[in-house]
Amino acid sequence: MSLGDSIKSELETDTALMALLSGGVHVGIEEINRTTAASAFDGNKEILPCALIKEGVELPLRSGYLRAVNQPFTIYFYQRQGYDVIGPAMDLAYNDLNEQKIVSGVWNIEFDIRVNQQRDTALDCALGSLRFVAKRLR
Repeated sequence: MSLGDSIKSELETDTALMALLSGGVHVGIEEINRTTAASAFDGNKEILPCALIKEGVELPLRSGYLRAVNQPFTIYFYQRQGYDVIGPAMDLAYNDLNEQKIVSGVWNIEFDIRVNQQRDTALDCALGSLRFVAKRLR
């Protein structure tokens, strides 16, 4: 299971978060669109509140462990208009992941940056993101 899959599984155990993200949590795709993430859209083809997990480039972790890496990942949160759903969803995801060990081989997940109140021009919707760094064995 990839780091992204593990993060998705962890987030999906949070019932309050999943109640907010009616369009689901997606991983393993380049972008949210009507083809790759059909469940993220309603019957009128409008985006539902949802999240996309994207893994970043692994970097060496100078820890004395030969296969230890820092692996950043970003979770993008989407909502048609406003930030009243994705703002609280970002807070819940932060609580679920920051300073946590989610699976064997992941020593710790550390919060890096939060980006609020952005706009995805391709989807014409509100966007926010959280970036974390997982310290893990490769």
